[in-house]
Amino acid sequence: MGLALEQARAAAAREPADVPIGAVVLDANGRVLASAGNRREADEDPTAHAEILALREAARATGRWNLSGCTLAVTLEPCTMCAGAIVLARIARVVVGAPDPKAGAAGSLYDLVREPRLNHRAQLTTGVRELECGDLLRSFFRARRGL
Repeated sequence: MGLALEQARAAAAREPADVPIGAVVLDANGRVLASAGNRREADEDPTAHAEILALREAARATGRWNLSGCTLAVTLEPCTMCAGAIVLARIARVVVGAPDPKAGAAGSLYDLVREPRLNHRAQLTTGVRELECGDLLRSFFRARRGL
């Protein structure tokens, strides 16, 4: 989660600044395959979420789309788009920092990563460095609102 937090901070520090969310993909042995921060603003791409970018990079690094056995660590609970990509990539485990009660699809609003009707389900661990992850987002939005 430390590397995911670094990626989140880098996303917020970039010009144009992006929502500070970071993601890391680890292989079954715990080696980092990929890491990314949000790039929606920088890339002018609504799909440039940290999770999507990290999954794409991990697929390139392994030479395969199927990331079975891999773990994804992300600072904010994935949205429905990212949760769908996690399932399609066959990620074995998802580690989440802060929950997202308004848009989360890994246990809060929806639970796509563990949906029993889908052909793949991931193990889910939540609340890892939750306060730190949440504080980073809260301070980013406070600054944006000029508070």
